[in-house]
Amino acid sequence: MESNNQNTRHVLTLLVDNEPGVLARISGLFSGRGFNIESLCVAETEDPEESRITLVTSGRDEIVEQIKKQLNRLINVIKVIDMNEVPSIQREMALVKVNAMAEQRAEILRNVELFRARVINVSHDSYIIELTGSKDKISAFLDLMRSFGIRDLIRTGIIAMRKDNNIKRKENKRNGKD
Repeated sequence: MESNNQNTRHVLTLLVDNEPGVLARISGLFSGRGFNIESLCVAETEDPEESRITLVTSGRDEIVEQIKKQLNRLINVIKVIDMNEVPSIQREMALVKVNAMAEQRAEILRNVELFRARVINVSHDSYIIELTGSKDKISAFLDLMRSFGIRDLIRTGIIAMRKDNNIKRKENKRNGKD
């Protein structure tokens, strides 16, 4: 395998036990090695005993490979998948509050429609817009909205799901079948 000396962005998903302290151990592993977690999303899965963590980090491929091995050694980690290595769907959500004066509303609404976004709140001088898509799509939308004046912005960070159905559950790891 050829070594890559460039930093590469990696989207990692971790299936973990839904227990207190698991996220702290995972983030400690990153901070202890001087790595930044650029985005982080954690939520319970269809099984209330498990959570899925999606995180984004950047680093040389061989260093990220070491981090993945160390994550897999943590007792509460069931599975680690690098979404760069499998077919996956990756999305981000943003809530954007923009100035929306009467003379600007039609143009803002055209952009909302063009980007398949939704206006979820209207006030006398602003809109709150919800947008879901790739990081690039959201960035492009925000670039257009800056001319109207962005008052507030919240982004979820990336979430990702493997396209195929080849995820081994905790029984496999704990029984040595993984």
